[in-house]
Amino acid sequence: MDFTLTLIGLICLSPMLLVLCVLVRVKLGSPIFFRQMRIGKNERPFMMIKLRTMTDARDKDGNLLPDTERFTKFGDFLRNSSLDELPELFNVLKGDMSLIGPRPLYPIYLPYYTREESRRHTVRGGITGLAQINGRALCRWDDRFAYDIRYVDQLSFINDVKILWRTFFKVAAKDDIGTPSVTDEGGLHILRQVQQPEKVAIVEQILKRTKQ
Repeated sequence: MDFTLTLIGLICLSPMLLVLCVLVRVKLGSPIFFRQMRIGKNERPFMMIKLRTMTDARDKDGNLLPDTERFTKFGDFLRNSSLDELPELFNVLKGDMSLIGPRPLYPIYLPYYTREESRRHTVRGGITGLAQINGRALCRWDDRFAYDIRYVDQLSFINDVKILWRTFFKVAAKDDIGTPSVTDEGGLHILRQVQQPEKVAIVEQILKRTKQ
């Protein structure tokens, strides 16, 4: 179902995606796509693909300017409309992600999940999920993970259809796009102590492979 629906969706959305790619290239520069390591099912790392939303503006020494200075109105539009996430459909086709599931997060967070929260990785991460329709980025970490575990425990086709349906209305209404409370809290690795020390070495290996 994921593959079939995603393939149909990409075919239908390809003209819009092409236009967005051209606009990103003109307004924000290249590369058009932004790739970032995330953690998927069974805690396997993969590269998530998104449209870039910031410029590569640098200071006189060649260092990237702060994120706030590299944002543009066009970049904000892409994020607020969730259009920057359209390329993630390619991740779904590859099998890295699902349309519905817990949102894939950074490798560095692995040691900071409780063992219960780690169950979010027993299913494929999704473009949207239960946490996204119940506050999106406005959810605090504990609440977000609670929604993820509820999704895993209540996994069903009907629930996925409901989440997908509600996602369309959330995106159309631009709900829950204010300042994320997770930003207020800070990164999970800043907010918490290590919960699973044995995974620190795993993260180091992942990051080492990424640099190579």
